Amino acid sequence: MKKEVNQEREFLFGKRNYIIMLVGIVFITVGFIFMSGGGSEDPNVFNEEIYNWQRIRLAPTLVIIGLAIEIYAILADPKK
Repeated sequence: MKKEVNQEREFLFGKRNYIIMLVGIVFITVGFIFMSGGGSEDPNVFNEEIYNWQRIRLAPTLVIIGLAIEIYAILADPKK
């Protein structure tokens, strides 16, 4: 006797969880974009642009917020 196999499987998370995860990924991506660039091609020339507020404060803050959103999306109840 063969057992009937249920073809419809439920997703691990709800649609809301996936949307929240996508928002977290966007925050992290924007944070890493703000961190990139700003270096000098000549190693003997100091470029002050590397110490601007976007790289020192904004970018790490966006990445941390994105990680917190990702953790919330994983732990949030999918039934809501």
